[in-house]
Amino acid sequence: MVMDSSSEKEDLVNHSLPSSTSDHHHHHNQQEQQQQRSTSTLKWFITMIMSLIWQPFQWLSMLCRELNTSFVLGVLLVYGVSQGFAGSFFRVVTDFYWKDVQKLQPSAVQMFMGFYYIPLIMKPIWGLLTDVFPISGYRRRPYFIIAGQPLISSSLSFGTSIIIATHEKLSIPAALVCLVGMVAAVAIADVTIDACIARNSIEKPELAADMQSLCGFVSSIGALVGYSTSGIFVHKLGPQAALGLMAMPALLLILLGFVIFELKARLHPSEKKNALDKAMVAVKGMGRTVRCAQVWKPSLYMFLSLALSFSTHEGHFYWYTSAKGGPAFSQEFIGIIYAIGAIASIVGVVIYHKFLKEYPFRKLLFYVQILYGISGMLDLAFVLRLNLRLHLADSLFIIIEECFSRIIGRVRWMPMMVLSTRLCPLGIEGSFFALLMCIDSVGSLLSKIVGALVLHALHVTRTDFDNLWLAVLIRNLLRFGILGLIFLIPDVNQNEVLISEEVVKVHDVGDEEMESLQLVRMEGKEQVVEI
Repeated sequence: MVMDSSSEKEDLVNHSLPSSTSDHHHHHNQQEQQQQRSTSTLKWFITMIMSLIWQPFQWLSMLCRELNTSFVLGVLLVYGVSQGFAGSFFRVVTDFYWKDVQKLQPSAVQMFMGFYYIPLIMKPIWGLLTDVFPISGYRRRPYFIIAGQPLISSSLSFGTSIIIATHEKLSIPAALVCLVGMVAAVAIADVTIDACIARNSIEKPELAADMQSLCGFVSSIGALVGYSTSGIFVHKLGPQAALGLMAMPALLLILLGFVIFELKARLHPSEKKNALDKAMVAVKGMGRTVRCAQVWKPSLYMFLSLALSFSTHEGHFYWYTSAKGGPAFSQEFIGIIYAIGAIASIVGVVIYHKFLKEYPFRKLLFYVQILYGISGMLDLAFVLRLNLRLHLADSLFIIIEECFSRIIGRVRWMPMMVLSTRLCPLGIEGSFFALLMCIDSVGSLLSKIVGALVLHALHVTRTDFDNLWLAVLIRNLLRFGILGLIFLIPDVNQNEVLISEEVVKVHDVGDEEMESLQLVRMEGKEQVVEI
């Protein structure tokens, strides 16, 4: 019996072992599967993150391959450094300069800011020079050097920034001339690179939106750096000394002129004598092109959308820094606000590039204009201090408002720039694009002047902001009123041809081949193109 009992126990143990082992193996297999799933999920997440990080570099590499590396470098320096960084730094520092050094009223500053657009209005002249007046056979690179050349620009960016920084207190007219001179140097460089952008947009229309995305992206990155540092430099150095830093972008423009290698065009003596004739042909071509309905209608819309939405920037700026009725923001926080807005501009560029560049012009601009009017209502709510009733701190609300308005502003501006490049005829693309930018600059100039008159009429001063809300309300109503002119925008996709081949052929002012810009010399020696 004992033997039988032991056998039974042995059998029970032997039968139970496989079951226990099987459970153990099953549990082990589940753990391995969970680890494999976790590992695969982690790999997928890392791959996705790396793909997102790598995509911009792939896109940039594609643009370098399709459009030439030196062109991309020119966009980086002109739009990123000269326009983005210097423009944003200039905006904040000059606001404090007029307010704290010259001690002017906001309406007067608003009026003076209109003078900044005078060099921009002269863009067609710079564009005409780059199109029909080459220097030593080069059409683009000499004008980058001129834009930053200290010897030539004693009244431009380099010299004026030093003058305004070293003189204890310039007279108001002298200070205004210096500040306008800084803008003039930037305008020449803008026209030169814009001519390349317009030409490339004509040659490769499928990349027109990508080029504007590149311009908007690097401009926003530069603005982020400029706004982030402007308040700090104003606080540490004062606005007058901080303006001296504006000399650095001018030196980089000189560097760009020497780095860019351009195929040299050897002009025959007869071609040199006919330069003025070519200029006249280009001017007549621009006149004929701008009279085409498919050109003047969208140009009129862009002009009115800028002019009628008048600027109240200086009223806001003085109110931001006022302790009497305003939020009393510090100098550093003003720079932070604008820096966050620059980040929002980058988001706007990404939104446009990823989701909106295939939309028809009219549909996109219609809905964006509605959002633009709504963004202005956030301005109104802030001036009326409605945010405090909602228990939202001033610092939080201004960041929300700045982000929303900058995203919408960027998405609104980029299709307009694409539309402008699509309106340019081949042969006078630099001149005509500069003409369109001139029209936009005149609209911005009127925006500043009308804004100054409104602020003055409503008695908005350094210490009295009671009627600032009314100026903002009128501006916002005009923004919504622009919707009635949306029929002027062509109802076509952004990569479609907008002007006929006949217009392009009639306005081609020469038989020159398009200049090829590159960073290295071909076959180790200078290439010469016979014309």
